[in-house]
Amino acid sequence: MVDPIRFRDDDIREEPAVSLDAFLDQSNATAVRIEAGEDARLLLPLLDRLALIEVDFPVFGDGRGYSAAQILRENGYTGELRASGDVLVDQIAYMRRCGFDAFAPDAPIDPKVMDEAMNRYENVYQGTTDKRQPIWKHRYG
Repeated sequence: MVDPIRFRDDDIREEPAVSLDAFLDQSNATAVRIEAGEDARLLLPLLDRLALIEVDFPVFGDGRGYSAAQILRENGYTGELRASGDVLVDQIAYMRRCGFDAFAPDAPIDPKVMDEAMNRYENVYQGTTDKRQPIWKHRYG
C-alpha cells in the first residue's frame, strides 16, 4: 500500500477504519470506511465521535464518493476525510474541492505531477465545500 497523501497538520490516524455496519453496531471506533453505494448520511448523528472517515473509490469513474464527502463536510464533519482506492492524480483537485484532505491511492502518485494538476486551473465552475467562488460569480456578482 502507498503512504497516504495528507493536506492536514494533525497526526496520521493509525487506527484501522471499520466498516459502516460495524461502526453503527459499536460504540468505541473513531475511524470508519464507507464503501461505494453506502449512505454517508447514516453517520451524521455520530460525526462528533469520528476522527477519520475513509471513502472507497473502487474504480476511478465511480463518483459516489464525491457526494459522500460533500454531505459529510456540509454537515460539519471536520476530521480527516480520506479517499482510498482507484484515486488518480487528475481527480485529487476535484476531491479536495469536495472536502477530502487525505488520499490513499492504490498506485503511487508523483508529487510534482500532483502539484501541477492541483494548480492547473485558476478558476472553478461550481461551488463546493471549499468556498471558492465559481467563475460566474466573479463575472456577474
